[in-house]
Amino acid sequence: MICSAKELGLNDKLLPKEIQEGILVLPENTPVGASILDVLALGDEVLELDLTPNRSDCLSMIGVAYEVGAILGRPVELPDTETGLAGGGSGVRASDRISVKIEAEDDCSHYTARLIEGVRIGPSPLWMQNRLMAAGIRPINNIVDITNYVMLEYGQPLHAFDADRLEGGNVVVRLAKEGEKLETLDGVVRNLEPHMLLITDGVKPVGLAGVMGGLNSEVTESTTRILLESAKFAGRSVRKTSRQLGLRSEASLRFEKEVNPDTVIPALNRAASLMAQYASGQVAEGIVEARTRTFDPVRLELTAARVNGYLGTSLTLDEIAAIMDRLGFAYERAGADALHISVPSRRGDITRTVDLIEEVARLYGYDLIPTTLMTGETTPGSLKKEQRIRRVLRTLMTGVGLHEAITYSFTHPGQKERYPGLYPEAKTISLAMPMSEERSELRTSLIPHLLEVAVYNRNRNIDDVALFEIAKVYTTDEDRLTRQPTETPLLAVLATGARRPANWCGKPGKVDFYDLKGLLERVASVLGFELELVPAQAAGLHPGRTADVYGTAAGGGSRTLLGRIGQIHPALQQQADLDDTYVFELELLKLVELADDRLAAQPLPKYPAIARDLALVVDRGVPVGEMAALARRTAGALLESISVFDVYTGERIGADKKSVAFALVYRHPERTLQDEEVAAAQAGVVKALEESFGAELRK
Repeated sequence: MICSAKELGLNDKLLPKEIQEGILVLPENTPVGASILDVLALGDEVLELDLTPNRSDCLSMIGVAYEVGAILGRPVELPDTETGLAGGGSGVRASDRISVKIEAEDDCSHYTARLIEGVRIGPSPLWMQNRLMAAGIRPINNIVDITNYVMLEYGQPLHAFDADRLEGGNVVVRLAKEGEKLETLDGVVRNLEPHMLLITDGVKPVGLAGVMGGLNSEVTESTTRILLESAKFAGRSVRKTSRQLGLRSEASLRFEKEVNPDTVIPALNRAASLMAQYASGQVAEGIVEARTRTFDPVRLELTAARVNGYLGTSLTLDEIAAIMDRLGFAYERAGADALHISVPSRRGDITRTVDLIEEVARLYGYDLIPTTLMTGETTPGSLKKEQRIRRVLRTLMTGVGLHEAITYSFTHPGQKERYPGLYPEAKTISLAMPMSEERSELRTSLIPHLLEVAVYNRNRNIDDVALFEIAKVYTTDEDRLTRQPTETPLLAVLATGARRPANWCGKPGKVDFYDLKGLLERVASVLGFELELVPAQAAGLHPGRTADVYGTAAGGGSRTLLGRIGQIHPALQQQADLDDTYVFELELLKLVELADDRLAAQPLPKYPAIARDLALVVDRGVPVGEMAALARRTAGALLESISVFDVYTGERIGADKKSVAFALVYRHPERTLQDEEVAAAQAGVVKALEESFGAELRK
């Protein structure tokens, strides 16, 4: 019967064009009466493997054979690589006709080549074409088909150049030059970039290393001399080139996952042997190669105790050694309970002892591993101190009515000049590839972006805004970065508008400095440190309503500068069309250092307190906080609390004076206080205030 390939059920799209269009003609030596299923290998079994990315060794038939052999406990027989290489050569040395040089040492570690002369280009054997088509590869001619066949067999991509089209038979592996072009085998002219690895003849590019050959060195019907390439190219280089050019090939797929360095020469010899058999080629003596580095095998120690500790099994060292034998892993015994194992280079996925234990579990059988309870010490999970403080602060801020903001880390040029924040001396850090001009620098303060959020809300008729953000800012002291910038986490708060919504029982009132000061005091109280505000001036803030924020640990010690609080400068408020806006910004890590987040329980007081009021007249410029701090130090342990309940200014006490009224509460934790003790403590407070601040008792 006369049939076409399509009628026989072959994938005619993969067949050569002359076979697609007509009757399928069998080779002359086909036995008469033989089953067409056997002749065309239509009864062959095709395995479709679903591989995980780490098992690139199974991208070859030999790799799959090792895997099947390990599962079935059978040895692997490797293909013949010697036929046609010994005794049937061309009588010339390859090194006399060709040369190899590697200039891009980081991207190519090993390059080998053989010279095959006197080849006859024609169709490859039908059995080879059938196997290639079963793998989804279109047969082309005997030379190209052999390189593809060996690639499927060994997992090592090869390439055949027309040796007569290479200048002087030279091969130079180098990176592309700026503006270079190459027309690849698919007929497309590719614009090359300096990071792309090329195969050249010392004059012109002839191939994209690991991706696709060049049209200018293609094997054609007139080719008689072949330079056969087998190399180890860096996976990252091939991957980047392939992805950038949108050019994926069977070769690039394998190089991207790193080929086995030990199959470079065996695959080269196997392909040369097949070319001698099926292309009438004469293989020149010797291999021409260049190598920039070698790869040492991975050596690991495996003990039965560790295997059984991981798997919960009771395997003996002999049973583990038997599994290594099945895998084809060489080993030496080290004592009664250990093996020193050399991992073959084909198994690049095995780098640690736990990888070997996984292999033992896989071949021993997951279904045979018993269910056991975990043993050993357990470590309870917990948050680090910084994480706990962050949670406490978020809970505190949201609890008093603030909303958390999450803003960009990038800001626009000039922002630092308008509001320098806590780091006025820091240099600006520009992005190499900004999203836009408005987001082209790294921020040095959180406040400008919180102002942007406030303006955004104001433009939508939301005038009352209270926000906080916990995020990082980025600073450096270098004009041009040579090291990573400093990343500092900050806590920032902004409030503007009314402090509460209007209702029938009270006026809302506008947010002022003391609202944020009270929030700071709440933070200090919750975190357990002493707070102190010192008047200051800073760019971007109101010159008369700004203070540096200091903290002192509860146990005493030197005070720490935490940040700054104040009102936004009126000029900035006017530019943003905002009402009076108050902010503070604190360094989070310094808060963490001062914080005492241990739970402390105190019993309710058993003994009564004695309250005393104290009204004093002082100069208007005297800080009330310093007066309260002095009173607390003077009264000592008897003073339980002190608070300001009234501040009065008016003509009755003088134009440059003010009256400050304190409420003091005295208590002893272990007994009832006597009036005489309280009177003495109160008198001491009055005397100290008189001497330090010129205070007078108000009459």
